[in-house]
Parts: sequence; structure tokens; C-alpha cells
Amino acid sequence: MIFRKAPGLHPMAAAATLAVTAGLPFSLQAQDSVEERLSALEAQLAEVEPHAKGEQGFSFNTYARSGLLLNSDGKSAPGGPYLTPAGSVGGAVGRLGNEPDTYLEAILNYKTVADNGTKAHYRLMIADSTTSSNDWTAGDGALNVRQAYVEFSNLTSFTGIFEDASIWAGKRFDRDNFDIHWLDSDFVFLAGTGAGIYDVAFSESVTSNFSLYGRSFLDFPSDPNTTDGTSDTDNLVLTANNYFGNVQWMVNGMSAADNDERVVAGATEVADTGVNTMLAYHGDSFFGLSGGNFKVAVLHGQGLGAEVKNIGADGNLHEDAVSTRLGIYGTTRLSDSWRFAPAILAETSKDRYVEGDQYQWLTFNTRLANELGANFEMQYEASWQVMDLQTEGYEGRGDVDGDYARFTIAPTFKPQVGGFWNRPEIRVFASYSTWDDELNRYDGGDALGQEDFGGSQWTFGTQMEIWF
Repeated sequence: MIFRKAPGLHPMAAAATLAVTAGLPFSLQAQDSVEERLSALEAQLAEVEPHAKGEQGFSFNTYARSGLLLNSDGKSAPGGPYLTPAGSVGGAVGRLGNEPDTYLEAILNYKTVADNGTKAHYRLMIADSTTSSNDWTAGDGALNVRQAYVEFSNLTSFTGIFEDASIWAGKRFDRDNFDIHWLDSDFVFLAGTGAGIYDVAFSESVTSNFSLYGRSFLDFPSDPNTTDGTSDTDNLVLTANNYFGNVQWMVNGMSAADNDERVVAGATEVADTGVNTMLAYHGDSFFGLSGGNFKVAVLHGQGLGAEVKNIGADGNLHEDAVSTRLGIYGTTRLSDSWRFAPAILAETSKDRYVEGDQYQWLTFNTRLANELGANFEMQYEASWQVMDLQTEGYEGRGDVDGDYARFTIAPTFKPQVGGFWNRPEIRVFASYSTWDDELNRYDGGDALGQEDFGGSQWTFGTQMEIWF
């Protein structure tokens, strides 16, 4: 015989109906038994619900790209968003049809919720990069643990301005880094090993993040007359990242003990302190003209802060180094089937590595996509970069002043078109690059000016890209 619970019937009433129908007495002992089962079921549901919401258990995320970049002779071609002389100081030129590498990030997460409601998140990120096309690349890869940290949130003992705050410690990328994807360039990239607190809320629209990161510079000669004496130095970066609605104001102070002993270009005038700041606006439209989004940021730094993007990462900066950077980008739709994403990135710096040097560059980049079907679109990217780099002979580099330009066309397949951020993608591409001959004289180790890569170039290839 099959019994069905009537809709809306209380569990106890259903149990009583079942007992009477079966000819069994409905006793207090039966009531206790049913209540115990119901309590056990509720406990099981309480455990399952956080898993369903992604609040507990293991999860996996990734970013990866892999493909071939070939010249017109079918040989591997140099490439990368930082291909030009300006790339040595952060001048990116665009990534579509310009990446010769396999790069991947495997991100493992484990989340738990304590009985008191406090949440814990452990993250491990393993990354690898290689330009080899072989299936086994352990000999020339760069396998690395990029993140390993724990973060606590929803702490029941936190009250007042800390009620919604979270704390973390370990090795990590800062949560609020942001970038221009088509240039493969962060506006700002803060990372290292340390600890911090996020989302200290002073009001409904004013919050702040505070952190202390440590970064290690490479060993360096401590005595200009010897080459075997080395010292270690750690750069400590103290950060206050403040939000006022859509406005972000970030301030970083740096100190690296003993870094002023580093010898650069035969002189010991390297910075051991620095300051860096960024003012940014995160727009929820395309510059107020149409739907979409935009971001604009101005960054300025001095001393160790003159590396304005990779905060605290460059130990060779001169004590008088000064840099200012501007970044702008946005995304919108021109029509139902056309997407448009322009970007501008520019920087000027002086006394960067040696007294009297000057680095100036400006990049215009535009990504266009035309959706032609449910699984197919044509992507286009155009980049133009102008630079004037006066190096004062730093690391044997020559002074250069000139332009670089590139155009790419990329037929692209994906599970579903519909936005710049839809992945995965499989694409084939053809790119044409051209640049002033003068740029070939910047550095003998650069791709520009090498044999078979000394002027206007056609490159071809295929690539996949995925993230989730």
C-alpha cells in the first residue's frame, strides 16, 4: 500500500494518519520518533544548503590561454602585449593575435562555515607559463604557486564599522586589482605576502581596505667594487584603498631596508622608500553616452612608488624617480550585433633608473566584435603606440623615438556569443605589425630588430582562451 502526504498537512498529522491507517497505535513514543527524524532531516538540510549556495566545500576556477603564433614562413614568431621598447616600462600594445605562449592558472578553493556563522575561504593558485609547443615542458616552464591564503568573513564577533569586514593572511593578489583585458595590462596590481582587512564600512557609501604586503627584491651587489657580496631586501607596502561610491582612492607607502645599497648603472642612488597613489572612477555606463561601463584612473608615484602599476615590485628605481600614468577604457554596443571597446594607456616618468632619463609612451587600442551567429563572431583589434625613451644608457639601451602599429582580424567560435566576457573561445587570426626602424636599436635582446623580425610583419595563428 502506498501513502501520500496530503498537501499542506503537518508532519505530525501525516504520521498520525499513517499510524491509524496501518492499524498501529499513535503513541508519545511515536511522536518522539518522528520529531527526532524531523530534527535530523532539518540538520541535514542545514548542512546541504550552504553547499548549494557555494558557501562550503571545494570549487575550481581557472584562466588559461594557449596557441601558435607563426610568421609568414611558418616559423614561431616573437610576440606579446609588451613586445615594444615601451613594454620594458609597462607600455602594452594589445593582445589579440599577439600572444605566443601557453599560460594557465589553476585555482583551488575550499570554503567552510563554522557553527557560529563565520566563513573561511582557503585559496591555492598554481600557474605555469611557457612558449614551447611541446606537450611536456617541465624543462622550460615556469610552474609557480602564485597565491596561498586564508580569508575569514561574516565574523560574529565583529561589530560597528567592522561588522561586514573580512580579514586575510598569506600570499595573494589584492581582491580589488582591475585591468584592461585587451591590453593584458592592469590599471593597478598589488600582490605579495602579508595580511589585511577588507570592507571597513564608515558609512553606507564609504568603505576602506587596509593591508600590509611584503615583496622581496633580487639579491644585489652591496659593494660596487665586488660582485660576490649580496644582500636581501624586503619592500613593505602599506595600503589604504578607499571607496566613496563609484570613486576609488588608493594610497601606498613603501619602505625597503638596505635597498639604497643597490648599485644601478654604477651608482648607489637607488630608492629605499616611496609613495604611490591612484584616483579612479568606475562608471556604470559608457561615459554617460550609452549602456555599458567605463573605468578611468590616474596614478602617480615617487621613489619606490614610481612603478605605478606593479606596486612595490621594482627595486632598481632611482631615489628621485617620478611617474604618472593615465588609463581609460570602456565597453558598449554600437548595435545588436556590434560591440565596441576602446582604451587609452599612457605614462611619463623621469629619473626612473638613472638621473636625467625620461620615458614617455602612449597607446591607443580598440577591440571590435561583430556577432554573426549563435556560435560565431568576427573580432578585430587595432593598436597604435608612440614612444620617446631617453635611457641615458641604462643597461646598454639606446634612445629611441618612434611609433608601432598593429591590426588583427580573428574569426572566433564560442559556445554562445553575446558579450566581451563570454568564454571559452577558439579563434584563428592574422595580424599585421609595422614600426619605425629606429625602435630596433633600443635593446639587442628585444624581438624588434632580430633576424626575420626587423620591420613590417605578418603573423598568423590560432588560440583558445577560457576562464570561469
